Amino acid sequence: MAETATRRISQTEVTYRKLKRRILENALPVGTQWLETELAAKLGVSRTPVREAMIRLVNDGLIEVRPRHGMRVLPVSYRDIQEIYQLLEVLEPLACRLIADKGASEVQLAAMDQALADMSAALDRDDLHAWAAADERFHQLLMESCGNRRLAGVISNFKDQGHRVRLLTLKTRTKPYESTEDHRALLEAVRRRDAEKAYQIHRNHRIRVNAQLLDLLDRLGFGES
Repeated sequence: MAETATRRISQTEVTYRKLKRRILENALPVGTQWLETELAAKLGVSRTPVREAMIRLVNDGLIEVRPRHGMRVLPVSYRDIQEIYQLLEVLEPLACRLIADKGASEVQLAAMDQALADMSAALDRDDLHAWAAADERFHQLLMESCGNRRLAGVISNFKDQGHRVRLLTLKTRTKPYESTEDHRALLEAVRRRDAEKAYQIHRNHRIRVNAQLLDLLDRLGFGES
């Protein structure tokens, strides 16, 4: 019985991660509708892990589930992004202050150094998707290292909700050299354990990037609905 329960939990986690990644990468576009049976067949699992994964995706704010219609991938509005960015503008700098204050391990610093190196290398070869992946990894490492699991979890959830729009705008904004340098300065402040400097660097970064992306979304016709 316990082995069956463990296998089912594992299938639920795998199913959830697969569906979430496809939604975040726009492989399941906004408005896409799937029945439980269709998704189960597509993913090669039973309906139970699909149903349980859907519950988690509803809680993530990525889908809605309607009786007899299955799940529908929800759109992200200009107002959604505006609210998400307002929250990240407060929460992410706090996490940076926490990690600088407590100090990062050599392993954590080395992982962030590697993410930065990957960001620079991706820009050199003009691979924006690779840059975005390395940037996402850098942010994830920061949040996981801050020492506050609840804060890291909240930030991760909000970033996931805005990830689809971020990918859609990736090739329409200027190449992110400045963002990479911001991250380099932030990591140096973390390494020196200068908590206030780390906080201010990342807060200024978020204010600037948020304003740029919201302006771009407005010009792309997202509007303020």
